[in-house]
Amino acid sequence: MWASESRSLPFNRQWLRSNTQVFAQNYIIRGKVLKGNRLPSLRKRIAREAATLLYTSQEKEYKQAKKQAAKILRVRVLPSNLEVAEELDKIAEEREGPSRRERLFQMRKEALKIMESLKDFNPRLVGTVWRGTVHQNSDIDILAFSQDPEIVLGKLQKNEYRISGSEWRSVTKRGKKEASFHIHFVLPSGYEAEVVVRNPEKMGRAERCEIYGDAVTGLSQPQLQKVLREKPLQKFVPT
Repeated sequence: MWASESRSLPFNRQWLRSNTQVFAQNYIIRGKVLKGNRLPSLRKRIAREAATLLYTSQEKEYKQAKKQAAKILRVRVLPSNLEVAEELDKIAEEREGPSRRERLFQMRKEALKIMESLKDFNPRLVGTVWRGTVHQNSDIDILAFSQDPEIVLGKLQKNEYRISGSEWRSVTKRGKKEASFHIHFVLPSGYEAEVVVRNPEKMGRAERCEIYGDAVTGLSQPQLQKVLREKPLQKFVPT
C-alpha cells in the first residue's frame, strides 16, 4: 500500500504550525465566516475524518481522503498529509491497542525473510512497516533493484511466495517518466506484501516523503536485523 509519493520540497514542522493561521484569516463554513484562530481545531476535525476514511478503507489515498472529508464536513480547507497521518496513527492505537505492536513485530520479521530471499537485489524496507506506524490495513512494502524484474519475480516464486499479481507502473517526476515493476503476494501468515523493482541507477537516490516531508531512507537487511534485535518496535518518523 503506497500512500505516499516523493517530492522535492523540504519539510519544516515548526513552519507548518506557525503558519497555519497565516494562510487564511477567514473561511466560509456552512455559510458562516470562521475566524482564523479557529482554523487549527477545524483542520484537526478534517484530518480526523480523513484518517477515519483511510483506516476503514473507504479511501485509499491521502489526497482523495482529505477532499472527501472536507466534503462530508462541508468545509473548504484541507489539512496537510502530516496532520492526517498523525490522526491515523492515533486511531490505530486507540482501536488496536497492544495487538498493533505485535503486528508490527511480526510484519518486520516477515519482511526480513523476504529481504533475505532478495539479498542479491539490495532490498530496502519502506512504508508503514519501516515507519512503525502499521495498522489493520498495512502491508509490507519492499524496494528491490534489478535491470530485469522477471528475475526478482522468479526468485520470489522459487521461495514459494504466492504471487497474486504483477504490473508495470509509470509516474512522472520533475517532468520525467519513471517506470517500476510491482509484485504483489500473500504470505502464509496472511499478511500481504508488495515488492517494487526499480532500475539499479535509482539505488541510493534520496526521495522526499509526501506525508512526513523527510527522506525515504528505509531499512536495509542488516539495519532491519539490528532493529529487530535491539528495538523491534522503534518508529522512524520526524519528531
